[in-house]
Parts: sequence; structure tokens; C-alpha cells
Amino acid sequence: MTKNKIEEVISMYDFNVDDTAVAKEVKELLDAHLEENMTKEVYKTIMSGIELTTLKNTDCERSVIAMTEKVNRMEDEYPQLPAFATICVYPCFAEAVKNTLTVEGTGLTCVSGSFPSSQARLEVKVAETSLAVADGATDIDIVLSVGRFLDEDYESVVEEITELKEACRDRILKVILETGCLRNGKDIKLAAMLAMYSGADFIKTSTGKEKVSATPEAAYIMCQAIKEYFQKTGIRIGLKPAGGINTVRDAVVYYTIVKEVLGEEWLNNKYLRYGTSRLTNLIMSELLGEEVKYF
Repeated sequence: MTKNKIEEVISMYDFNVDDTAVAKEVKELLDAHLEENMTKEVYKTIMSGIELTTLKNTDCERSVIAMTEKVNRMEDEYPQLPAFATICVYPCFAEAVKNTLTVEGTGLTCVSGSFPSSQARLEVKVAETSLAVADGATDIDIVLSVGRFLDEDYESVVEEITELKEACRDRILKVILETGCLRNGKDIKLAAMLAMYSGADFIKTSTGKEKVSATPEAAYIMCQAIKEYFQKTGIRIGLKPAGGINTVRDAVVYYTIVKEVLGEEWLNNKYLRYGTSRLTNLIMSELLGEEVKYF
């Protein structure tokens, strides 16, 4: 995307986001609609959107395979529960997950592009992404180059996302905005728009590695951006809240925002995913009516 094209995109939207007004709108929306979504049917939809994630320094092939084997066994042990959307790991474990996973419909997400800092040469990011795809990744999650974005080097930001989308080939690309590092709602909306116009299939809130992760206000602004983008292009972009989703209620907050801003068409795992590991046992417990410590 050339500098002129970036300027054209920026001119198409209103980026004057009032953060105080956003906070008020989110509170009113949740006060009005959150409780009606605290149901088992909603919990099932949320569970089907979970990307079961392990991104620890202590991960090893054995631990990742063990987690994947648990996912496989769920088909027999909990046949009443929906399958997860994906398993999310570092690229070095992609082949291990691919060779172990047997659940139909559950994909393989790899974080890539020098996750979580995004501080590497573009050639390195492209190579890592290409290798992850070759090893079986169905989804690639990359981090926006936040430093360049804050420095208003939008051309480099856009060029990078575009090239990484090409490296993904036909796989799903999610761009993590790392909203906790952005200064305000204007930044969040602009980052969302640039990511979508550069080829993102999903925009994602956070890596979960910063002090501030997903927030309802950030997700609300991102949903508004997705809505405006869809109105202009006819292209549906997905949302992935991640980081700090510690309770079932937290997950329902994001479900409610998506439902009220974007509508029913987004309430499935084609367009709504959750990056989390903590949520899994909790939502299984709610659905089964007993405490579960499976993962």
C-alpha cells in the first residue's frame, strides 16, 4: 500500500474517538445486555471459539503433545461439548501438534513474526511465518509493529502486514494490535483500519504479555472499526480478544459487545475467537455443572 493509498484510507474514516464516551457506551451496553447472555448456549458458542493456548518459556515438545492428546480425548470423554477452534503454540511446535491432533474442525494457530515483541527484520518474520505454514499452521497470529506505528511510520507497518499475509498464502492471518501499548482510542481504530486494509482476516487485542491486555473498551472500538470497514468493503473481519480473560463472565462481556455492535453473523468461530488458557476449565465446569480441572 503506497503512502497515497494510506492517506486515502485514513481520509475515509473518522478517527476522533472520545475515550470517555466509549467507556460510557460500553457500560450502558453491558448493563443492558450482559446478563441475558449468561446462558449455556452462549457458553457453548464461546467454547467453540477458544484457541487453546500455551505460550510459556517452559513449553517443550512433550508438554505440547500431551496437551494436544487431551484435546483428542475430549471427543470421547466429553462428547456433549464443542471442539475448540484451534490449538495455539509457538511455530517450533507446529509439526508436533499437526502430527498429534486428530479432532476434525480444530485448527493449528502459530504465533509468528517475532512474537510478542515484533522486533525483528522483516525477512526473519517472513521466514518464520512461511515455515509455520509449511509445518501445518492453519492460522498465523502476528503482532503489529507498535513502535513504528507510534512513530507514525505507517508505510512500514502496512508493508510488513501485507508481506506476511502473502507468506500466509491461503491461511488465516490475525494481527495483534497490542492495544494496551496504544495511547488512546484513536490509535486503536487507526491500527485496526491499517491492519484490515493490509490483509488481516482477524484483528486481535493483545499478546497477553503486556501489563494491560484485552479491555472491553478496546474491543468495542475494534468492533466499530470492523463494522465501518464491512460497510465500505463488504468484507467481514473477525475479532479475537486475548489476554486477561480470566472468567466466563469476562468472555461473555466480549461476546455481548460483538453481538450488539456487529450482530448475529459474527457470533461463531469463523469470526469470533478467544485467545486463552485460563478460561477452558472454567467454561467446561459451567457447561457440565461440576468443577473440571482437565487442562
